[in-house]
Amino acid sequence: MSITVLKGSTGVIINYRRAKHDQKTNEILIKFPGINSEKAAAKLIGKKIIWESPKGKRIKGKIVATHGKRGTLRARMEKGIPGEAIGGQVILY
Repeated sequence: MSITVLKGSTGVIINYRRAKHDQKTNEILIKFPGINSEKAAAKLIGKKIIWESPKGKRIKGKIVATHGKRGTLRARMEKGIPGEAIGGQVILY
């Protein structure tokens, strides 16, 4: 059974893309509910997302790749997002 992710769906920001001594604040890892495989996640590559701050500031981004085998996605934002965004939601548009 596959679950369809539609425009307006929300995903959770898990973390920045990072390495041992570096983190890229303009690249984030996202998890959408119901997407549990690499194959299902690959269907979302190229879709656009938006993050909105509590004060209404918006930062746009694009899903560029999968991350791992369990449905996590990697997105590149226009500019770096603040640490307060981790654990927050992004909207697919």
